[in-house]
Amino acid sequence: MRPLRKAQVTAYGDLVPGSPLSPMLATAGVLPTGAGWNYEFKWDGVRVLSSWDGDAPRLFARSGANVTPAYPEISPLSAPPDTVLDGEMVVLDAAGRPSFTALAERMHVREPARAARLAATLPVTYMIFDVLRYAGMSLLDLPYASRREHLESLDLAGPHWMVPPVFADGPATAAAARENHLEGVVAKRLDAPYLPGARSPDWVKVKFDRTGDYVVGGWRAGVRRIGGLLVGVPGPDGLEFRGRVGGGIGAASERALLSVLTPLVIRESPFRGDAVPRDDARGATWVRPEVVVEVRYGNRTPDGRLRFPRFLRLRRDKTPAECAEEDDGA
Repeated sequence: MRPLRKAQVTAYGDLVPGSPLSPMLATAGVLPTGAGWNYEFKWDGVRVLSSWDGDAPRLFARSGANVTPAYPEISPLSAPPDTVLDGEMVVLDAAGRPSFTALAERMHVREPARAARLAATLPVTYMIFDVLRYAGMSLLDLPYASRREHLESLDLAGPHWMVPPVFADGPATAAAARENHLEGVVAKRLDAPYLPGARSPDWVKVKFDRTGDYVVGGWRAGVRRIGGLLVGVPGPDGLEFRGRVGGGIGAASERALLSVLTPLVIRESPFRGDAVPRDDARGATWVRPEVVVEVRYGNRTPDGRLRFPRFLRLRRDKTPAECAEEDDGA
């Protein structure tokens, strides 16, 4: 590994003890292959930088906000003063998979007593994947492979933090991520420096979107006549609500949807009981549940809602009875 050199403040004046640094960001793309890349799992959490000017770390969100009070279980993590680490804060479910829904209960808490209670019931794990500065020495200009080597030498393993594995085989990493229902893969060029605040092609993120067929039970108006479709799957007591799908509906798609949905308008919701949240139901136009659409989404929350849904197409070839969801590990 190349020797570390003292920091040059003129190169990154915001990287001083206790001050957050804008993290390097990945670009979305297809999985690069061949020599010169390493691969990491993509963790479904929130980006957190940690820095030390004393015994306990100070934690900073991607925005620069100090989020230290939200994660008291990270306070025992130890590093020399004037050290900066980069990673992802996640909450793991019973199967060991990140749950963004559970993390959402943690990430905005600032009241110490409540944060301590949640730390006991919904503990986080800090997935540390980079070291940007160590004991006053800059690692920003070092290649990723050297930073990773240094990070692994620090033996950062604890009850609520770890250095997750890195792999050399991209397709095998992607296959393992899919098998374990993870969000995706991040490929990192071995010779790339760390570029604060840049969205660099030296880091490529590959997210595994899922698709499914869902029944339309209504729509909400927006800028267009259809601002969002209200979709679900058939259940014994009516449609089981799966969320509002607003993305992907262009002018042509809207015309096609209106042509098949308008003749099906009814007065009452076809969804089960109070399944549709009040904000989604307000001002909705309900329809008989006869139209099927294909939707792309990230994953499903524990209560079945689609995350990041996007309309793909009408499925005139499918009936509502054929809309059976597959297990996506949500």
